[in-house]
Amino acid sequence: MVRKVIFPGSFDPFTNGHLDLVKRLSLLFDEVIIAIGQNQNKTSLFSPDERKILIEKIILETQIEHVEVLTYDGLTMKLVQTLHAQAIARGVRSAGDYQYEKNIAELNQKIAGVETVFLMARPENQAISSSMVKELAHFDADITTLVPKSVVQAIQQKYQRM
Repeated sequence: MVRKVIFPGSFDPFTNGHLDLVKRLSLLFDEVIIAIGQNQNKTSLFSPDERKILIEKIILETQIEHVEVLTYDGLTMKLVQTLHAQAIARGVRSAGDYQYEKNIAELNQKIAGVETVFLMARPENQAISSSMVKELAHFDADITTLVPKSVVQAIQQKYQRM
């Protein structure tokens, strides 16, 4: 049986923390599916298709094998069932993240029998959030240590157009 995990998120933008988690998940699972969802509560910098293209480029550049990138609407637990995955993967940066994610994981388990795997963010990635990256970039701060080079370039192009 192929062990498949769904790594869902808005990934707007994809950070070094996200990339580290994908690398680590690829060592634990046979297939990692990065699932780009729409968060109705967030204002997006990149469209889902732009995010997909950017993440695919990063995965190719870093040569992580057995990773697929897709976009989706709806409940993550439904996507897990549709793709016959064994689990959802979530990164945890803090106790607050854990509590929030734990509640969702318990509901996913109770309603759909879907397991959740938590990976702790490495210390160097714990302060990185997509929303913080966007804010820093908006004020022209250096984000080169927070996101892959392709993302830096895409963000710079995006803010030049605005």
